[in-house]
Amino acid sequence: MTDGTAPFRTTVRVRYAETDQMGVVYYANYLVWFEIGRVEFLRQLGFDYKQMEVADDCMLPVVEAICRYKAPAQYDDLIVIETRVTAMRTSMLKFSYEVYRAETIDGTPVAGKLLASGETSHVIVGYGMQKTVLPEKYASVIRATLGPLVDEENLPTIPGVD
Repeated sequence: MTDGTAPFRTTVRVRYAETDQMGVVYYANYLVWFEIGRVEFLRQLGFDYKQMEVADDCMLPVVEAICRYKAPAQYDDLIVIETRVTAMRTSMLKFSYEVYRAETIDGTPVAGKLLASGETSHVIVGYGMQKTVLPEKYASVIRATLGPLVDEENLPTIPGVD
């Protein structure tokens, strides 16, 4: 990943159901893996996404998704998903992802060959699907964890959202 913050890492093993007739992972599954990386990233920060929704009326729907495919993953590959927040505004978050085929060093999976990279942009909404602000108890943790590299002016304007 391009900025200086350490990524949050999650590992997943490719299931047979995620592959297509050619024996490679179906392209849309990378977006599912982005979601896994994002949810685990929030969990590692101490957030329970379900509680964010229930207790704080805070949801993060995807309003833009980009995925660049570099190499195929195959059945039973162990993959590493690296996730970061790359931009933040009061009512938007942008995450970036890199998906690697894992290599094992001393029994520990580490990022090997880059398979895909991408980004997702999210608007903060409540149950009425009305744009709202990210509650400060979450925003402050993200800012503290990622420091000055989270640029609240770095998100592109998305028509109908900003």
